[in-house]
Amino acid sequence: MSFNAPPAQAPRARSLPGLRAIWALILREMSSSYGRSPGGYLWAFLEPLGGIALLTLVFSFTFHAPPLGSSFALFYATGLLPFMLFSDVQAKIAHALIYSRALLAYPAVSFLDALIARFLLNTLTKLLVSYAVLAGCLLLLDTGARPDLARILEAYGLGALLALGVGVLNCYLFIRFPVWAYGWSILMRPMFIVSGVFFLIDHLPEPIARLLWFNPLVHVIGRLREGIYGGYRPDYLSPSYVAGVSLICLALGLALLRKSYRDLLAR
Repeated sequence: MSFNAPPAQAPRARSLPGLRAIWALILREMSSSYGRSPGGYLWAFLEPLGGIALLTLVFSFTFHAPPLGSSFALFYATGLLPFMLFSDVQAKIAHALIYSRALLAYPAVSFLDALIARFLLNTLTKLLVSYAVLAGCLLLLDTGARPDLARILEAYGLGALLALGVGVLNCYLFIRFPVWAYGWSILMRPMFIVSGVFFLIDHLPEPIARLLWFNPLVHVIGRLREGIYGGYRPDYLSPSYVAGVSLICLALGLALLRKSYRDLLAR
């Protein structure tokens, strides 16, 4: 008589080691990223607060009012927070396999575990920071904003998806072509300027606005500001463009990593 488990139970049995590996990688990431530095998680909040305070200080002396609303701090928070979500999360994912190289030698740990662990921990951290900062601005400052939760969640969902797609593709490219890591760091430096962190894209001359439209972060930041400021309705937004770029990068990166990640790590 055969006592084999029903086929329906097999996927669950196979998934348990993966879940344990992801949780172990998350704990390791938390310990190494936040547990060893003075202040730990406090720095995750201080970094955006410092950036928002600096932008507010500089531009409040230059302009009488921000491009939207009445609060400089809230306006720059709606640009800086999604930018930092993308910048930090994609960077963490891009180095996930290099960071977990030793653990990937174990059969129980796959490259997907390393990617998922870094994505979950760092995305949730940035979402928590964004919630605290935005809620603080709305509660403590006279902003006149009328938040739309659906649009805010869509903006952060698009930003997280973009960070995942770009990060996974760069995870392959950084190992396969080490020089690309230096090239990418150079490309990211002007991104802060051309993503609309401290200005509105639809206030720029049409040729410049049309060129900046191809930057997916422009749409992410624009959607968040649409969700924060009830009367702001930019006509250039294209969530489908952001999703398309993200999914193409994600599919290409996963295909390349699945085919050759062990060979790459053995180099």
